[in-house]
Amino acid sequence: MDTQLARQLQQFLEEDIGLGDITTDSVFPPEQQGQAVFVAKEDFVAAGLDEVAPLVFATRNPRIVCTARQKDGDRVLAGAEIFSAQGPVRDLLSAERLALNLVQRMSGIATLTSAFVQQVEGLPVRILDTRKTTPGLRALEKYAVRVGGGHNHRFSLADGILLKDNHIAACGSITKAVQTLRDKAPHTLKIEVETENLAQVEECLACGVEIIMLDNMAPALMRQAVALIGGRALVEASGGVNLTNVREIAETGVDLISVGALTHSARAMDISMRLSV
Repeated sequence: MDTQLARQLQQFLEEDIGLGDITTDSVFPPEQQGQAVFVAKEDFVAAGLDEVAPLVFATRNPRIVCTARQKDGDRVLAGAEIFSAQGPVRDLLSAERLALNLVQRMSGIATLTSAFVQQVEGLPVRILDTRKTTPGLRALEKYAVRVGGGHNHRFSLADGILLKDNHIAACGSITKAVQTLRDKAPHTLKIEVETENLAQVEECLACGVEIIMLDNMAPALMRQAVALIGGRALVEASGGVNLTNVREIAETGVDLISVGALTHSARAMDISMRLSV
C-alpha cells in the first residue's frame, strides 16, 4: 500500500499547495529548521499516526524525521502530544493541513467504530463497515475501522457477491438471480442476498444462499428471521443501525452488523499542530 498511498499523498499535496505556499515561503528561509507537534484537543482513538502522517511529511521532504508518540489504536486524552516531526519549517507547514486532515478523519472513524464495538461487547457479533467511503480514501478509512476494532465488508465490487434489491428486481426474483450467479460466478465466492421480509429469507434458504442480509428489519422481525435461518447461513443486519439500537440488533442473534455511518458520518477529531523553531 505504501507506493500507492505515496502517489495519492503527492497528488493531495499538489492540490493543497498549488504553485507554492506563498505565506510560508515569504516568511521563512529554506534552511530554517523547526519541530511540529500534534496535540489532541479531545479524547479519541488514534489512527493514522503509524504510517499515514509520517508518509505525508516524507512525501513532502524525505529529510523530515517523524516520531509517533502514540500508536494507532491507542486511546488518547485531551492535551496529549501524539506525534512530532522535525525538519525544514517550510515543509512542515506546507504538509500540516494534509497530515492533520487525514489523522483527524481516520481517528474519527476509529473512535466511532470503537463506540459501536463497545456497545455489543460480550455478544458473538462483528461490526462491519460498508462501501460508503470517501472516494480516494477507502483504504485509509477501512484501515481506521480495523483500528477501532471493527471489520471490513467488501473493499470493492470485485470482492464478493451481494445481490441487492435492484439486482433482484431486474432479474425478476431471488431464485432467478441466484441461479444465474451459480452458472457464471466463480465457485470460490459465497453468495449474499439482501432481504426485506421473511418470504425472501425463505426463498434464500431454498436457494442455498450462504449469507442472508436482513435489510432495515425491526428487531422483532430479525429475531424471527434468525430463528427461521437456524444456522443454515450467516446472517447480516443492515440499515438504520446506530449507537442506540445496535445492541438490541446484536441480541437478535445475527452474526454481522454492517454500519455505513462508521465511514460516512464519523466526525473528525479535534487535533492541532504546534510549531517551534
